[in-house]
Amino acid sequence: MSAAERPDVGSLGRDDDWSAVRAVVTGFGVSGFAAADTLQHLGAHVVVLDESAPAPGSAHEERATLLDTLGVDLRLRAGSTAELPDDVDLVVTSPGWRPEAPVLRAAADRGLPVWGEVELAWRLRAADAPPWLCVTGTNGKTTTVQMLDSILRSAGLRSAAVGNVGRPVLEAVMDPEPLDVLAVELSSFQLHWSDSIAAEAAAVLNVADDHLDWHGSLDEYARAKGRVYEHVEKACIYAVEDSTTEQLVRDADVQDGARAIGFTLGVPAPGMLGVVDGLLADRAFAPDRQTSAAELGSVSDLPDDAPHTVANALAAAALARAHGVEARAVRDGLRDFRPGPHRSELVAEIGDVRYVDDSKATNPHAALASLRGVPSAVWIAGGLAKGARFDDLVEAVADRLRGVVLIGADRAVVAEALARHAPDVPVTEVLAGEDELMDDVVAAAAAMARPGDSVLLAPGCASMDQFRDYAARGDAFATSVRRLPGA
Repeated sequence: MSAAERPDVGSLGRDDDWSAVRAVVTGFGVSGFAAADTLQHLGAHVVVLDESAPAPGSAHEERATLLDTLGVDLRLRAGSTAELPDDVDLVVTSPGWRPEAPVLRAAADRGLPVWGEVELAWRLRAADAPPWLCVTGTNGKTTTVQMLDSILRSAGLRSAAVGNVGRPVLEAVMDPEPLDVLAVELSSFQLHWSDSIAAEAAAVLNVADDHLDWHGSLDEYARAKGRVYEHVEKACIYAVEDSTTEQLVRDADVQDGARAIGFTLGVPAPGMLGVVDGLLADRAFAPDRQTSAAELGSVSDLPDDAPHTVANALAAAALARAHGVEARAVRDGLRDFRPGPHRSELVAEIGDVRYVDDSKATNPHAALASLRGVPSAVWIAGGLAKGARFDDLVEAVADRLRGVVLIGADRAVVAEALARHAPDVPVTEVLAGEDELMDDVVAAAAAMARPGDSVLLAPGCASMDQFRDYAARGDAFATSVRRLPGA
């Protein structure tokens, strides 16, 4: 079929006829299923490509059976992604699929539109769709989105935290249950495959080395993050202490009237949110912001006073205020917020040693924030480094490292940084398989720890070389800690 004969998929909405559209969905994860299910519901002919079949008895197998029953062409086997089928009008890719993947490269060569699930969701919004408040950044995205959702609910709004946080955006957009606003967490992968999203307000929390193996460079990674600011309607929220985020705002093409709003851990200038004598202060949305500030609660209202927690709260507050939420609801929402598991979660305290699970710290920037939150640590680190380096991290925290236990495929990257910047810190490498790995890791860490220390699982790396995901890694750590004498 020639380009002139193809359906104009870019002009189709949720109420249009998709029966002439032949769509390919690459990847059969959570977002891939949402895309395939939605497209077949709209009437499109759908082919799903993935290199592996779902595990027997898994939720994915149940979803595959459902789609097969509905007439979706499932090609879930090795080699299925090597070629793009003929007569394709649209490709919807799962996040994480690189542009160099053969099917995506073939789609680009044919001039086909390639969207992510989030881009498809934006295009299928209803006429009266709720606005999106979007959050991205190297670290803190999930916490900030969940804080934002708590604030919005405290304001009496029907809100949902969606996107990279768990529930696909597309699922929420197509849900007949009405919502007032969406709190949307977006990864750099999701943003790479999106180009028409126009958030009501958006925040980039921070930018540091992460996923450089995917994006190729820090500049490209930052550019992907900055796409969240494109077409913003009301407010671009940036971190005053991170100049990259401010530059991304300057580079963005926003709607007329959109404001740049900073958040800082210091005293805020007009147009910013910050901290004054332990209070969260708003000088961006307050009526008399040139001379006064609106109080949005206290640092003591937050789960802890770690700098990254305060920064996340300020970003969430800024997004909520951009949506028109009153100051009291911000305070109440932050008071009600409880962090999710594997985020600086205290597992046990044994013999005056704290065992802390921060398995969600999957890059050096996140691990640095975690290590700065304790005075003395036995640090458990390693996994898949994703192209990141650890020199700056180790140099910054060398004086608080009691010892280090290294695991994973890229443990040598961390070991080399330790040798350069903390040569006197004891280092143990644990090479066991997954079944016994954490028992050995925790035993080694416990032997190094002294009263007052924290044994801190903040790996600074992804987990998939040894574990299903960061949650499985954290669960294994917690199980092993609870086996220690005195636990």
